[in-house]
Parts: sequence; C-alpha cells; structure tokens
Amino acid sequence: MLQDTKAQAADARTGGRILVDQLRVHGVDTVYCVPGESYLEVLDALHDEASNIALVNARHEAGAANMAEAHGKLTGEPGICMVTRGPGACQAAVGIHTAAQDSTPLILFVGQVARDTAEREAFQEIDYRRMFGSFAKWVGQIEVTERIPEYVARAFRVATSGRPGPVVLSLPEDMLTQTVQAADARPYAATGGGLAGDDLHAIAEILSAAARPMMIVGGGGWSHEACAQITAFAKANNLPVVASFRRQDTIDNGCDIYVGDFGTAAPARIFDRLAQADALLIIGARMGEMTTRGYTSLAVPNPHQRIVHIHADANEIGRVFSPELGIAASPAAAARALAECRLDGAQTWAEWCAAARAEYVADIEPPAYAGELDLAKAFTRLRETLPGDAIVTVDAGNHTGWPQRFLRFARPGRLIGATSGAMGYSVPAAVAAAIRYPKRMVISCVGDGGFMMSGQEIATAVQHGAKPIVFVFNNRMYGTIRMHQERDHPGRISGTDLTNPDFCAMAQAMGAHGEGVKTTADFIPAFERAVASGKAALVELVTDPEQITTRTTLGDLRHAQ
Repeated sequence: MLQDTKAQAADARTGGRILVDQLRVHGVDTVYCVPGESYLEVLDALHDEASNIALVNARHEAGAANMAEAHGKLTGEPGICMVTRGPGACQAAVGIHTAAQDSTPLILFVGQVARDTAEREAFQEIDYRRMFGSFAKWVGQIEVTERIPEYVARAFRVATSGRPGPVVLSLPEDMLTQTVQAADARPYAATGGGLAGDDLHAIAEILSAAARPMMIVGGGGWSHEACAQITAFAKANNLPVVASFRRQDTIDNGCDIYVGDFGTAAPARIFDRLAQADALLIIGARMGEMTTRGYTSLAVPNPHQRIVHIHADANEIGRVFSPELGIAASPAAAARALAECRLDGAQTWAEWCAAARAEYVADIEPPAYAGELDLAKAFTRLRETLPGDAIVTVDAGNHTGWPQRFLRFARPGRLIGATSGAMGYSVPAAVAAAIRYPKRMVISCVGDGGFMMSGQEIATAVQHGAKPIVFVFNNRMYGTIRMHQERDHPGRISGTDLTNPDFCAMAQAMGAHGEGVKTTADFIPAFERAVASGKAALVELVTDPEQITTRTTLGDLRHAQ
C-alpha cells in the first residue's frame, strides 16, 4: 500500500506542467508569447521542453498574437499564443479578432488573477469571457487544475472543427501552481462534415444547366492537397475560378482557369463577369463585405445566379445571400469529393473561361507610368524571381495592391494577409513564417504606417535567426485613409500625414540588413543584396504619394468630384 502511494505521488504535476504536457500531446512545437508573472509555472515547464517546443518571445503582445495567427494559417494547426493578464490580453485582442474574421485556428492562453482574489478588481483583472465572448469561438477559464487536459483538448477541437477560429483559455495563477494528479487527454481530431452522393448529383445538375458558371474559392481550411484537387476539378471542367479577398493562393494563378480575385485591387471587369454568370459554386468563402464590394455585387437576399454554397459552418450559409443549395462541409472535404467530378457542360464553357482568363492576364501587365519607381514593373520582375514556395505576407493598406495584383500565387507558395484589415500584421506574420520555414523565402509588404505599429518584431526575427525580407512602402502618409479623404473631402487633409524615421537605420540598429530604393532599376539589385545578406532585411521603397493605388492617383480622385 505504501509503495502505491509513493507511485501516485510521483505522478503528481503542477498545473503549469500539466498544461505544457497537453501541448505536447496535441503536437505543438512552437509557442509565441510575451512573458508575464501570471503564468510563470507554464514558462518554467516550457524550460524543460526547450528541445521539443520552441518559445518565441515577441516584443509586443499584438505581434505574438499575429505570429500565432499566421502560424495557424500556414499549418492548419492552431497557433499557440501566451500572454499575461490585463494589458497583455488587451494588446493580443487584435490577433484574436483577425483569427475570427479570417477563420484561422488559434488558441490564446491568458494568465489570470488567483481564484481567491477574483471579483475584487485585483491587479490587472479582467473577465475574459465578457471581453472575448463576442468574437472568439469559445472562451473558458480553468478553475480546477485536474480539468486542464479536458479544457485544452476541447480548445483544440473547437479551434479546428467546422469553421476554424480562435479560442481563449484563462489560467488563474494559483491554479497553475497547484500540484495534482490528472490523466493526459488523447490527441485531438477536428470534426467536419462532408459531401454525400446526393450532394454531388445536385451540384452537377445546377452547374451543368448553366451557360456561364463560375467558381469562387476562399476562407480557411485549405490544405495543399485540397487546393490541387479543386484546381484539377476546375481544369477538367473549364470552370473559371475567382478567389475571395486575400485568398489568391488557393488556386494556382498560372492555370488557365484562374481569372482573378475579388479583392481591393480587383478591376471592374471581374465584377462584370460575376454579374454575367448564371451559376456560382462557392467553396469556403463567406461572401463577406470585402469580397462582395459592400454586399452590392450580388442581389440581397436572392441573387439572380443559381448558387451552391459550401461552407464548414452551416450558420454562414444564407447569412446574406440565399443559395439554391447549401452544404455544410470543409473545403478539404468538398475538394476531395469534387476532384473526379465531370460536368456535362464543360466543353461549352471553354470560350467563357478563356475570355475571362485573357482579361486577367492583360490586367497583370504593368500599365504606363512615368515616375522614378514603377512598382508595377518592380513587382512584375519580382514575380519572375521568387521561388515557387515563397511566402508573401501583406499588411492593410493600398500598397498591398501591387503585390496582390502583380505577383502570382500557387501552393506551396502562400499569400498571408489579414482579411480583417488589421494594420501591423505583415511583419509579425513574416517573422512567424520565417521561423516556421527557415529554408523558404519570406517576403513582407507593409506600409510606413503599418511598419511603425509592429516593425520592432524584426528584432524578434534577428533573435531567433529568422530571415524575412521586409518591403516598406514609404509614401509618408496613411494612404488608404488619404484616398478616402480625397474622394469624400477633396483637399481637406486631416490626420493622415506622417513624419517617418530612417527605416534603414532602424533595421540596422536591430541587427538586420537595411537599404533604400528610389528607382525601378535599383529594385531587383537591392532585393538580391537583401537575400545575399543572410539575415533579416528591410528594403525601403520610396514611393510617389500621388500614385495612391495601382489604378488611380490622388489627382484623379480630386478631379472626380
């Protein structure tokens, strides 16, 4: 009996140790954090797991959360972020909001006040259920140490099942220090729906009856295999495919069936094609505000097109636009089921598809430009230089029009951007990508305003040996807001001018390579030197503030009034 008691005591672990053991059970190999005293027991347990779990300590909680969100996008597994209570959680909230709107699996662990001081407004105390409840998929607080395996397993399942998204778990600090016995959970498995035979028959009937069908792909949950399968389906059936906002990497842009994206840099002609279509197969895309030009590109609630909408979350189907057929299934399940499907009308759609493709190809040719730094030509040349598995991260802002319009994307290469429109995303996302995939080229595209929100994470890249190349588009203003000002209140500039520091010197001070580019001819040589530097790099692009987007100037906006 005494021997059994000793054996049981030897199995006892602190809550912090139990939590880290669960991370290992569920396959976690990287944690992004800003350390805090509220979860010291977890940090201490991670010390013993340094060879199994990399701990990336960011310079700001928003950076850590955005790194975890980018990790989730890239891998399909939940990105793990840890922050301290109060201010730490508040500053990480932007990453949770991005994960929610972008359908990205993410788990945020937040240190919390001790249980015996709760409800007293203790130091940095916040009720996280109320704080995150409106935009996280689930928010829980672990009150009983023995239940850590249960809560963590549920967090992984919730974050990855159905429509992926963020989960927040609050960790009272005294719960983490308590020593108890608890059995580890089994490794999680995501739950998702699929397509039945009747579903495939109904899809085929709707599309085969169409004269001008179109497929729209987007959302989260696309594996490389699923992307290849849905591309094969589209190619076999001459089905033109459009990507939703910032999801261009779902379909190989080099394929003849890819005809563009419904993003902020999209030309009017792609929306004309949508209006002409008589059937739409929508897979994974929510058909939200950005993709539908403020819910105007389709009639609400009953579009004239016959619509099949496949989405992992049944609640998203018919939220705004009523489909003829709605199916709750993951993009991977849909792609797998459709891969070998052949439609009766495929041969009759060849001309329709080819015409749309020709318009896309013409649109990615650089337009005439007389300025010193022609970004269209620069990124067209970059398009010819980037390896096929390059990862490109983009921030919020008009500057993203150049990489999104003039680069091409295809798996395993990736386009990683916040569809939530959060500024300050690109640099942390690039750091996470470069840490995760050290042998792949990682490019960050960020405006001068966005860079000043998170550019310090270059120091995180240097500390962890990551080598992203950051293009800073410097037009000395918050460009997107200036565009709206000039459109709605011409000449009345308010709050959008910026006085910037020496970005190259900042990069160099953080241990990175830094240099500036002012002419088109200097662009590729500067990029090549950045690559050759063998370390994180910043290339400042000094741009003409008058050229506010890839398609218009500030003068054009003023004169349109």
